[in-house]
Amino acid sequence: MNDIWFYENHTPGYEVRWKITDILHDEKSDFQQITIMETLELGRIMVLDGALQVSEKDEFIYHEMIVHVPLSIHPRPQDVLIIGGGDGGTLREVLKYETVKAIDMLEIDRRVTELSKEYFPALASGFADPRARVTFDDGVKYMAESSRLYDVIIVDSSDPVGPAVQLFSREFYQNCFARLKEDGILVVQSESPFFYPETFVSTYKSIAGIFPGAYPYLTAMPGYISGPWSFTLGSKKYDPLALAGDREAVKGLKYYNGKVHQAAFVLPQYISDMLGQ
Repeated sequence: MNDIWFYENHTPGYEVRWKITDILHDEKSDFQQITIMETLELGRIMVLDGALQVSEKDEFIYHEMIVHVPLSIHPRPQDVLIIGGGDGGTLREVLKYETVKAIDMLEIDRRVTELSKEYFPALASGFADPRARVTFDDGVKYMAESSRLYDVIIVDSSDPVGPAVQLFSREFYQNCFARLKEDGILVVQSESPFFYPETFVSTYKSIAGIFPGAYPYLTAMPGYISGPWSFTLGSKKYDPLALAGDREAVKGLKYYNGKVHQAAFVLPQYISDMLGQ
């Protein structure tokens, strides 16, 4: 174990590697290959089908940005739906809002959550909260069949391969729109605009064709593919730059704050050009 590396291939001409200090778990679930490793730089990581999904060292950036941006816009989020997010990090962040009364979470792979509880207890701390209702089922099917309405829907999906492919479809986003209240907000992770511009642009255009307002925003994730990482927000009513001002900000965050929120929606020119803005 002195010189073992995990290689993550992104394109035919680009890959990254992380030095491994231990392989803690490796299994083939009903849906994907799940590997948990200790690394020199990122600490403990979970890898799904060869792609790094979460690491101890930088997970707070992703989870704070996918949660606190939409929940800081909505004036009183009470009912929240999480699609994916089996590691528990998104759920943990949503639970920091006292206004939230109920959180439904749909994760297709039970083993991701079970292994997160075992190997990433800080991520999985929210599963014991009585406001959280976790169901291990197909989120796409749920969105097509459910009649429940939500204030905020967060799609914390893996990359658009394997079981996550349909979470990037226009039909799925249309069903999300139907499951939101009249002032509801959707946010999805929309990949790297630099290395996966087709996915980024198609996600934005699908959401923009359904919601009155569609707004990409950016962060940087050291453990993910290099360059900016994107999220796309669909809003039925609210301007994402107008933060709800009648409640105290969530304390104890490590990345997100009001200034980061505003800056995240400022797009480099090449990304604006991709979107025709």
